[in-house]
Formats: sequence, structure tokens, C-alpha cells
Amino acid sequence: MVWNWQLPNWPNFFYSSSEVASLEKRFLKGAGGSFAILKHLKEKDKKEFVIEVLCNEGLSSSEIEGEILNRASLQSSIQRHFGLLDNVQKLPLKELGVGDLMWKVYDSFHEPLTHEMLGEWHRLLMQGELKITDIGKYRTHDDPMQIVSARYDKCEIYFEAPPSRCVHEEMTAFIEWFNEALDEGSTLVKAAVAHVYFESIHPFEDGNGRIGRALVEKVLSRDLGCPTLIAVSQVIARRKKDYYKALANCNKTLDIRAWVRFFSEVILESQEESIAWIQFLIEKSQMMHHLESNINSRQKKVLLRLFSEGIKGFKGGLSAENYTTITKTSRATATRDLTDLVEKSALYKTGQLRHTRYWLNIKGPAKN
Repeated sequence: MVWNWQLPNWPNFFYSSSEVASLEKRFLKGAGGSFAILKHLKEKDKKEFVIEVLCNEGLSSSEIEGEILNRASLQSSIQRHFGLLDNVQKLPLKELGVGDLMWKVYDSFHEPLTHEMLGEWHRLLMQGELKITDIGKYRTHDDPMQIVSARYDKCEIYFEAPPSRCVHEEMTAFIEWFNEALDEGSTLVKAAVAHVYFESIHPFEDGNGRIGRALVEKVLSRDLGCPTLIAVSQVIARRKKDYYKALANCNKTLDIRAWVRFFSEVILESQEESIAWIQFLIEKSQMMHHLESNINSRQKKVLLRLFSEGIKGFKGGLSAENYTTITKTSRATATRDLTDLVEKSALYKTGQLRHTRYWLNIKGPAKN
């Protein structure tokens, strides 16, 4: 079996930037638009947006690998870097480490990639991990680094990475390419190549997928000259089967045209979701400012609770029962408050009787 890193022209991947030129144009236009929209956010809302994006990226990247993190704990880990939280003693090590990693990627996007930087990322990611021998450094074990099927009755090798003795040399070449690629061509292409190149080396004992996706964020941000603020892993998590299939198709070839196209589309989809989230925050700010002196404390609490659920909103919509639970008030008061919010155009209503549900009256609310 000959793998891509064993081919004569490794690591000279074959792709065509012209095939994704239209996607590149859309990406750059979207980046300019999102930066312009961000300027309209208040500082508090801007911090909320950054924290939300970093949190979603950390949660989704871990979810892809089958690891479910606690959202509140991860948010707290990230919030402390913005001066919004002091006490981290009660935070779980895993969420603390992932939060620190997300912050590092965000805060150091402009710095050149180094062996030491990757080692620090890995150390943060592996906090509290007892099964890993090589933490904060490249793998050293003699056994082959293989990606195999999970079936007990049939062990199929999907990919085998370069042996550990070659990893430092391979990573030195990767880092040199990564830093020099700043002045080369398409941003989308560079992000796609960086990911498949890194995953092909698979330099760490564990955590390669998560660090590989963090490198994508670094490429995009570095090329644009500021943090990209898009949660690429959120889209990958939804399209996980397609993602792994597209990545696996590169295992034995240096022709990665199909991968570059697929991954460019993933980045664009992630960017569109990011822009939608910024617009959502702007609408939140405008609505709360408009209603500030026209609603009571119960109504304000419920609206903020609805907004905290994000663009997708309250799962299944807000019911009168939900309102009474959140505000600790009576059913009659809840009904009056909700009717008033509908009349003020803050909410709109669907259904009747016990099926009545309330939704934020913003552009394109998504019902679950």
C-alpha cells in the first residue's frame, strides 16, 4: 500500500486555484462585509460575538472527534481572557484547555507558526488526558500511526501516517511551507492544503484533527490580517461523513482538486453563518434598545433568554409554560406579558390553544 507521503512528488499537492476562483471572490467579499457589519456592534456585543464563535468552534471540533464538552464551562474559560471572569478553579480541565487553545489561535493569528506553538496548542488540548504519553510534543512511539475502522470483526486500515522518526523533519518542512505560503495565491486553497498536509503527517499521538482545524482558522485570519471569526468546525460537524470521505480520498494521491473544492465550500458556508450571527446581534441590540423603557423586568428576562439561544431560537418555540418557569409568575400574567410583546412586535405567535408558541420577531427566525 502506497500512501500520499510515500509518492515521489510529496508534498507537492496538485490543485487548481482557478477552479475555486469564484468561491474565493465570494469569500473575500463576505469577509469585507462582515468586517463592515462588526463596526456597528457595541463593544459588549462584539465580545459576545467573539466568545460565541470561539466557543462554537471548540465545541464542534471536539464533537467531531466524539468528545462532548460543557458549553457553559467552555464559555467561562474563554470569557476570562476578556476580563469577564476571574475564578477558574471550578472549571473542568478539558474545557479550560480547549478554551485556552481557542484564545491562543485567536490572539496569535499574526505570529509565524513554530514547533513550539504547536507543542503549546497540544499541551492545552490534552490537559487532564492520562492515556497520552507524548503531550506537548510530536509522537515518539514505534508503532505505526494508523487510522483504522472501528469494527471489531474487520480491521481495515484507512490510512497510515509517516513513522514517528520522520515526523520532526516532515513538520519542519510543513512549518516552512505554512509560513512562506502567506504570499501565495488563494486563501481558500491555502487553508485546504494546510489541513490535508497536516493531517497526512498526523504528528501527534492524539488531537491531530482538532489542531488541524485550528490551523485552518490561523491560515484564514493571517491572510485577511485579522481574526476571521468563523466556526468552520460547526459546519464540518454537520457534514462529518462528507468531510471524512473527502479527506480519505486524498490518502493515496497528491491530486486534491476535489478536496479543495469541498473544503472551500465548507469555509464559505461557515462564513455565511458568521455573518448571520452578527446581524442577529445587531437586531438584538436594536430591539432591546427600542423596548428598554416599554417592557417590565419579566419581559426583559425572557427576551434575553430567547436571544441567548442564538439564531435557531428556543427549541420548539416559547410557550406560556416556559414563560412561567423562567419568570416564576402565574399563567395569567404570562399570557398578558406575551400578548403585550406580540403587540409591541418583539414576538410573533404561531399555533393555537395549547399549541401556541412565540418566536423572536427578527429576520429569518429558524423554527426547530
